[in-house]
Amino acid sequence: MSMNPTCPFPISDYPTVTLAHGGGGALMHQLIDRMFLTAFRNPLLDAGHDGAVFGMNGANVALTTDSYVVQPLFFPGGDIGTLAVNGTVNDLAMCGARPLYLTLGMILEEGLPMETLWRIVQSIREAADRAGVAIVTGDTKVVDRGKGDGIYINTAGVGALTQGRDINPGRIQSGDVILLSGDVGRHGIAIMAVREGLEFESAIESDCAPLAQPVLALSQAGVEVHSLRDLTRGGLASALVEHARTAGVTLRIEEKDVPVREDVQGACELLGLDPFYVANEGRFIAIIPERQGDAALEILRGFPVSEGAVRIGTVQERGRALVRLQSRINAPRIMDLLSGEQLPRIC
Repeated sequence: MSMNPTCPFPISDYPTVTLAHGGGGALMHQLIDRMFLTAFRNPLLDAGHDGAVFGMNGANVALTTDSYVVQPLFFPGGDIGTLAVNGTVNDLAMCGARPLYLTLGMILEEGLPMETLWRIVQSIREAADRAGVAIVTGDTKVVDRGKGDGIYINTAGVGALTQGRDINPGRIQSGDVILLSGDVGRHGIAIMAVREGLEFESAIESDCAPLAQPVLALSQAGVEVHSLRDLTRGGLASALVEHARTAGVTLRIEEKDVPVREDVQGACELLGLDPFYVANEGRFIAIIPERQGDAALEILRGFPVSEGAVRIGTVQERGRALVRLQSRINAPRIMDLLSGEQLPRIC
């Protein structure tokens, strides 16, 4: 038996890694599915969740990891430090876990100003305090000038599960409703506005924020949450497509019900972007039974981070894995993954 199976990407077709910076869209999903999942396959990884959920010494825990390479390092509404904490905390929350502990790995470029590093460290501390997590271990490396783009951050997070029921796309059922916690597109546009030097009447700030409180409140109130997903790279559209494919269901989304701020919509039109695919760092979808939809919305609207929660669609038949978007002019279209990343380096 060969110990070196054939590469799942034919060398003639993919002689080098050609993903755009930030990596996203259909090619990234192919890379994950055909290379990483093939190489490392196991039941926890196969769940395709934002983190792994497993038992340890009688307790159920969630574990996740992420890396942050955003450029610029500072942007309206946050910086790479707040992003690193909130992004990892939110992945734990999407597993239905209460975030507890984070690791912190920093790759620093030679020549990074100490004042810049101190600002980011303070942001990490403040974000961790707000999210109720502790930084319990870490690592620091320095790379040559010109090799690290200032600073990269890697985090891992551990959380405790708050309910016995599993939260993952496999639990989605026909008739479920899809709830969105607020307006979409702000984080990606906040980053692009800085990069492109765009000026608006008022600054568009990132929605970067921790999401554990409203998610845990749903569980504590007895809402039967079937699946959750925060809307990071690829935005709302990619999260919906991933859910449809994993669960093998058709999702119907009403475009008119998805909130997009007027300034964000205008910036997207100026830049040629679709706000449904623009990244967020403080938004999530929850898929729950229809009978609990109104109660869940009332709970979510009780928290500042999700006070704009709305119902945007329903789960339809099984057997056809696709997302149908009913446009504002009542014309249907199919949503799919983009071939590449609309906005690289946004997280």
